[in-house]
Amino acid sequence: MNEAMVAALASEAVSVAFKVSLPVLLTALVVGVLVSVLQAATQIQELTLTFVPKLLAIAAVLLLTGSWMTSTLTGFAREVFAMLPLLAK
Repeated sequence: MNEAMVAALASEAVSVAFKVSLPVLLTALVVGVLVSVLQAATQIQELTLTFVPKLLAIAAVLLLTGSWMTSTLTGFAREVFAMLPLLAK
């Protein structure tokens, strides 16, 4: 395994990590901004008001995209394991 293969594998790993984490991170960002705007408008400063909506939204996103995330990560892991014989060379 040469440097180019390692660089390509690392690049693909970062790409897969970005694709898999993007739905959850975007959901948390959008819900957090919406709750912050609501809190600023109403001047309600309750800590659970920021936590509970994010938790529910992220749970919903994980339920909707969990199978896609799992298949994406499984596919990447299979590619990496298929490359293992190349390490011996």
